[in-house]
Amino acid sequence: MEFFRIRRDIPFMRHALVFNVISFLTFAAAVFFLATRGLHFSIEFTGGTVLEVEYTQHAADLEKTRAAIEALKLGEVQVQTFGTSKDVLVRLPVRGDAKPADQAALGTSAFAALCTAEAGTVATKAYTTPQGEQVSRPSCARPDGVEPIRLSRTEFVGPAVGSELAADGAKALAFVVVGIMLYLAFRFEWKFSVAAIIANLHDVIIILGFFAFFQWEFSLAVLAAVLAILGYSVNESVVIFDRIREAFRKYRKLTTPQVIDHAITSTISRTIITHGSTQMMVLSMLIFGGPTLHYFAVALTIGILFGIYSSVFVAAAIAMWLGVKREDLVKFTTKDHDPNDPNAGAVV
Repeated sequence: MEFFRIRRDIPFMRHALVFNVISFLTFAAAVFFLATRGLHFSIEFTGGTVLEVEYTQHAADLEKTRAAIEALKLGEVQVQTFGTSKDVLVRLPVRGDAKPADQAALGTSAFAALCTAEAGTVATKAYTTPQGEQVSRPSCARPDGVEPIRLSRTEFVGPAVGSELAADGAKALAFVVVGIMLYLAFRFEWKFSVAAIIANLHDVIIILGFFAFFQWEFSLAVLAAVLAILGYSVNESVVIFDRIREAFRKYRKLTTPQVIDHAITSTISRTIITHGSTQMMVLSMLIFGGPTLHYFAVALTIGILFGIYSSVFVAAAIAMWLGVKREDLVKFTTKDHDPNDPNAGAVV
């Protein structure tokens, strides 16, 4: 399926050096921000306590909420709205000198501080879950019987669990990279494998660079987006590499840069359809998905945009710099070889 077909090949490789310099500078900037600012890891990696509270009568006053939490002197806390203007997410850092039970109790202390700020007192209230289970949790009530603030959820993540999640995430990233390299080396040629991995790591580092520069929260959802981008980007590279192999077989008088230009030009319509459709879905998550999916969608958006760029101007260009040629992809046999036909015996 094609929206349009370009009759004349666009000379992308003529400007490959310029685009590679731009890619290198962008990559270097991302590495610089990662080294100097670092990633702002979520509580899933660092450990700590998460509270979700709901203000029942009015929109949450974040400054008032933050002041009540900071008065406990627990360290660097995060207070933000999510879902609606009445819902607030509070993240408490892990305390190195606290036992797990004490750390878990910080959630109760924080809720009590928020309740006091709303002129209420904390008591234990029994609830019935949708599954019919009886549970108890702290509740806040004022003398007039109004519940100004409600505790929706409290969760504790230990630092050991956070470190294990970070290690497992790094292993998953490494396994994906190695798997992609082996796949491309087996299907095409080692030069394509090296080119694709450099392009994919280029995308990953730039995504991380954005998160380091803006200090966006790096969570497990963002890590999942990074892994998805690795597979998504390599798919685009594989499509171009397939066209390069076909062009080497079909157009024997073209030079390597001309073959690559033809392969990229012939896939432009497909690229617009595929990436345009995917980006529409990602933008839907970004706009309507709420805070839970916000940074996941942001990472995917950055990855998709740079994935298109890297597949064309990084992967293909690096394969050209590595000296990929027809003999790397087309095998010649002597069976039924006609010495008067220079193209006889060529198979792919």
